Amino acid sequence: MSKVNFVNTMSIKELRTFLPLVGSELTPIIQSEPGCGKTSLLSMMAEDNGDKWRKVGDYYEDDTYDYIYVDCPVKDMQDIGMVIPNHESKTLQYYVSDLFKLDSPKPKIILLDEFMKSPKLLQVIFTRLMLERMVGDAPLTKGSIVFGTSNNASDGVGDNMLAHAGNRVCIVRMAKPSVNEWLEWASANGVSRVIRAWVTMFPRSLASYIDGNQEDNPYIFKPNMSSLSFVSPRSLAKCDVIVKNRDVLGENSTMCGLAGTIGHSAAGDMSAFLSLEKSLADVKDIIKKPDTIEVPTDISAQLMIMFQAVDSLETQDELSKFMVFVERLPSSEVQAVFFTMMMRNPKSIRLARNNQKIATWATNNHELF
Repeated sequence: MSKVNFVNTMSIKELRTFLPLVGSELTPIIQSEPGCGKTSLLSMMAEDNGDKWRKVGDYYEDDTYDYIYVDCPVKDMQDIGMVIPNHESKTLQYYVSDLFKLDSPKPKIILLDEFMKSPKLLQVIFTRLMLERMVGDAPLTKGSIVFGTSNNASDGVGDNMLAHAGNRVCIVRMAKPSVNEWLEWASANGVSRVIRAWVTMFPRSLASYIDGNQEDNPYIFKPNMSSLSFVSPRSLAKCDVIVKNRDVLGENSTMCGLAGTIGHSAAGDMSAFLSLEKSLADVKDIIKKPDTIEVPTDISAQLMIMFQAVDSLETQDELSKFMVFVERLPSSEVQAVFFTMMMRNPKSIRLARNNQKIATWATNNHELF
């Protein structure tokens, strides 16, 4: 009998399939280090279901599910429910918080965020929800899904679970996104080309301390680190607003803001990219004369142009003309970044698939993939 080889983590893409398939009968607890996107799984599931819900406070009558976010560390007993006297029957009845929308007949998708940071008494209350799909004595609608998130125990940020409860759930480690996975998400969500180019040039910024040999990595989260600011998929997305408003903020405020979001080392390295972007030709100008416009020699400059093109190209004619410029780049790896992002971005994939120059480039460079 052959042995099956597997890794001990799931990607966020794999979890988007895993959770809806098992989550109505088994409660997965998703663990990863801080800032990797665990919480975003709730909105991703809504998107995959074709529902409109995206954030806490949203409600759409025609959504298939009720989406319920529970911020476990800040909840107390009365936030979940309480016992109320019934004077008519002279008994005590458990009243459930409207947080769980039990007055709605829809099935629920409930995220117990940072579950292992819950007070111990709440972990006991949540155990019945995870095991029996009950809130107190009230059942959830059939087909409801429950899952939780938490940080790794090795992260040292206060995550603990009652010993007997661990065998009642499915504890799954989520991998940090790879550079290409994060770039795919960032392109689809409008993250600045400067940040995307920086991540491409500094792939260590998305490494994990769990991988080992990261003692000298100045960017990432490490247990017991002295700084509260570090690079993560979340902090990279959060610093986008600073990058996009840097001309108004000025250099000092921009650098202070970046250092306070992604750490001093990353902010210092990104500053060169911010200066470089101002000198780049716009994609619109490149399309006008793709065979004669100057090709920048700096790799990071080339990458920023590639990312702007992925964001802005709209027609086959524009793409074909831009490919003339792409083919002039001396680095086939930079060309491959453009091809990969065009093929993975939902906004550009149809355009790329139907373009003859893209097809020819892929055929001639198949060894890069």
